[in-house]
Amino acid sequence: MTPAAGPGGGRAAAGPADDTGAPVPVPGRVRRVVSLVPSLTETIAVTAPGLLAGATDWCTHPAGLDVPRVRGTKNPDLEKIAALRPDLVVGNTEENRAPDVEALRAAGIPVWMTDIRTVGEALASLRRMLTLACGVPAPAWLDDAARAWRDPRVPGLPAGGPTAIIPIWRRPWMVVGRDTFTGDVLARLGIGNRYAGHPERYPKIPLGELNAAGADLVVLPDEPYRFTAGDGPESFPEIPSALVTGRHLTWYGPSLVEAPGVLARQLADARPPGGRSSG
Repeated sequence: MTPAAGPGGGRAAAGPADDTGAPVPVPGRVRRVVSLVPSLTETIAVTAPGLLAGATDWCTHPAGLDVPRVRGTKNPDLEKIAALRPDLVVGNTEENRAPDVEALRAAGIPVWMTDIRTVGEALASLRRMLTLACGVPAPAWLDDAARAWRDPRVPGLPAGGPTAIIPIWRRPWMVVGRDTFTGDVLARLGIGNRYAGHPERYPKIPLGELNAAGADLVVLPDEPYRFTAGDGPESFPEIPSALVTGRHLTWYGPSLVEAPGVLARQLADARPPGGRSSG
């Protein structure tokens, strides 16, 4: 991959710092942005649709998004990204690999990295990315999202709130552990994470141990693993389960506006303990 200057012209020697503290030499005017994270793709497409010049294969929102695709978050096509001549690439420390980020920067492409583990960090990070990196005004939906998350609660929760297991994969079973955006979303809704104190952020836990963990609820999102009514609840025969939309549980972007209401309804509609586990 050879160094490339985008259509915005020459690069500044330094620039505003991204969430990691790295200065990003964005040009004076950003016209073309490639996003390597579905949440950030939706953020830019809704806020300033004319900027988006490329996105990953996993970027599904907004519906009907028609931009060149650059493979996945973990294996982006770096040559194709360079060929798109972006003024800026946006990514996330959890979703994207450091070697890919370093390769893009070595090719002369500014990369703005977000680092988001709470709802509050999401709102602040997205505002900085849009205004400082992309050079567009902060959108009204950011204020709407902040209002939506001021005091969200799931109706009918018992005093003290339930604790939940949040699987994100099976075969092997993996769950949400410490210090995650997903855990913070649920905490704000009044639901504790049974594995919030685990040393790993996404630990692999045997199914038998999960069932014996003493959780009051199993929260089953439809991504990254697509849990459904017939694939997931049966593995927790003694624990109620709630099927939720992964986009509202794990994405940070315009979906934050409706996420509290959507998740509250889905969590309040938890299914009673299911049948025999299939492992």
